[in-house]
Parts: sequence; structure tokens; C-alpha cells
Amino acid sequence: MTRTVWDSSVGKKTVMAVSGLIMLMYLVVHMFGNLKIFFGSGDFNHYAHWLRTLGEPFLHYEWALWIIRVVLVVAVVAHATAAYQLSRRDIRARPNKYVHKRPRSSYATRTMRWGGIILGLFIVWHILDLTTGTAHPGGFQSGHPYQNVIDTFSTWYGDVIYIVAMLALGLHIRHGFWSAAQTLGAGNRTRDRALKTIADVLALVLTVGFISVPVGVMTGLVS
Repeated sequence: MTRTVWDSSVGKKTVMAVSGLIMLMYLVVHMFGNLKIFFGSGDFNHYAHWLRTLGEPFLHYEWALWIIRVVLVVAVVAHATAAYQLSRRDIRARPNKYVHKRPRSSYATRTMRWGGIILGLFIVWHILDLTTGTAHPGGFQSGHPYQNVIDTFSTWYGDVIYIVAMLALGLHIRHGFWSAAQTLGAGNRTRDRALKTIADVLALVLTVGFISVPVGVMTGLVS
């Protein structure tokens, strides 16, 4: 039964919608957590420590964080796999170029695939930079996330990579949220305008919220 659902286009789109909404919820929480950096190193480092003690004493140190990470990895892999397979299926179904031009789609729609690739590469870099410290530009300090963020956004390439990725994220959310709503049956003629407005607001708030951190470091507001 599960395999039958997965093999269908509807099943893959449903997987993309659900996994996308899981990641969206995480992004909203993550953005609010990031904004704590504007309250100083004490608040930001305390928040990072709290994430590792979440659920204690029922859960051991970092267990909750690792559960969140596993759920996110599963969501990302499922989302990317479904997107790739749907893309390949679409290409096989239309091997030749259209004789007549298709209706002009939005910029976000036409860049969804490239946006997904950019975000995938960014996730790898982000983990190597601020989680493992492997690609960190300064001396990575475990347990001192505030200073690690300052180090990253004190480099021009750290700012460029992050800002470009967040712009791609905004476009991805703008189209993806509305598409997910349609897939899950939430959309109709009366609700479409509201859903598109919500998608626009979410995309704008998340993009501005995330980009405000490197901008804060670049302008000296965060130091």
C-alpha cells in the first residue's frame, strides 16, 4: 500500500507537501531563535544551551536536539527525492519542446528546481560551518555559537552565501506553501487569495528575519 502511494504522482506531491510544511515550521522557530543574537551573547548562548537540555530530565542531554535533526533529515531527503522523481517523470512525459509557448509562470515557479539545489548545497555548508566547525572561517568554539556566528558573517563569502540562500528560500516558500495547500486540499476559489497572501507574508518575514543576522554583523549592530 505504501509503495503504491509513493509510486503515484499524487503520493509524491503529498510527501513533498507534508515534508515541506515540517521544514517550514522548523524555519519559523529557527528564525525566532536566530533573532536572539540581537539581545547579546549571553541570551544567544543561553538559548543554544537550552536547546541541548530540552526535555531534561526525561530526555538525556541533546536527545531532543538529535530527534529534531533526524526528523529534519528525513523531511529533507523525502522532499528532495520526491521532487527529483517528479521532475524526471515530467521530463519523460514531455520529451519534446512545446510547439506553443506555455503560459508565463511566476519567477518563483520557474526557479523552484534551481532554488532547491541552492538550498541543498547551503544546508551542507551551514552544517559544516556552524555545527561541526569543519568549514568555519575562524577558530570554531564549541559552546560559543554567538562568536561563531560573528566569525562567519565577518567574511564576505559567508555573507554572500547566506544571503543568496535566504533569497532562494524566500522564493521557494512563496511558491511551495501555496502548492502544498493545493496538494493537501486546503485551496479553493475563495481561499486561494488568502493562501497566496499568507505565502507572500511568510516568505517575506522569513527572508528578512534570516538576512537581518548577517546584516546586523556587517553593520556592527551585532559585534
